[in-house]
Amino acid sequence: SPIGIFDSGLGGLTVVKAIRERMACEDVIYYGDTAHVPYGSKSKETIVGFTQDAVKFFLDHDVKCIVIACNTATALALPEITAPVPMLGVIEAGARAALAVSKNHKIGVIGTSATIASEAYPNVLRKLNPECAIYAHPCPLFVPLVEEGWLDREATKMVVKEYLTPLKMAGIDTLVLGCTHYPLLANVIGEFLGPNVKLVDSASACAAELESILKVMKLLKNY
Repeated sequence: SPIGIFDSGLGGLTVVKAIRERMACEDVIYYGDTAHVPYGSKSKETIVGFTQDAVKFFLDHDVKCIVIACNTATALALPEITAPVPMLGVIEAGARAALAVSKNHKIGVIGTSATIASEAYPNVLRKLNPECAIYAHPCPLFVPLVEEGWLDREATKMVVKEYLTPLKMAGIDTLVLGCTHYPLLANVIGEFLGPNVKLVDSASACAAELESILKVMKLLKNY
């Protein structure tokens, strides 16, 4: 059976890439809900409904597990939904990865308005390390910029500067890219923040966790 991967648009393809790099034998079904992107400005009820539609789609296609690659859906919908197959989100994996690389424990988190308002990342980070300082900021224009393919425009650089200046001034040494669209802006974000700030993309951490789960459950295709 394939792995089902769900995102609000094309951003979740970063998770697909990470999974294919670790588990090349696995088949993948990708559900990118471009009809309703962006999710970050929508209500919890709406996001839960969209996510339930995706889960039903995957179950109809006999997947063996479901990855909610969308941070907003992970924060708001994953706790509300059950399924007869394992479901994995991206937030806990990203939080653990950030704590592993941060040296000064000043961690920035960026995401959609809904993800930041949910405080999902700060809650997980404080649970794992109560001593860390967290600076969270919504970046609602990033998803439309990525969906339009504006990855290196001057307008994009201006938006990055506007959003991330407070985090840079706070002295963060690690930034969690709390939306699967955001790694596609990693070059311009990294250029603004400088080489001393590590960018954490939860895709790789999520892929590693998924591989562990599938191994334990003996669901790997090449097991």
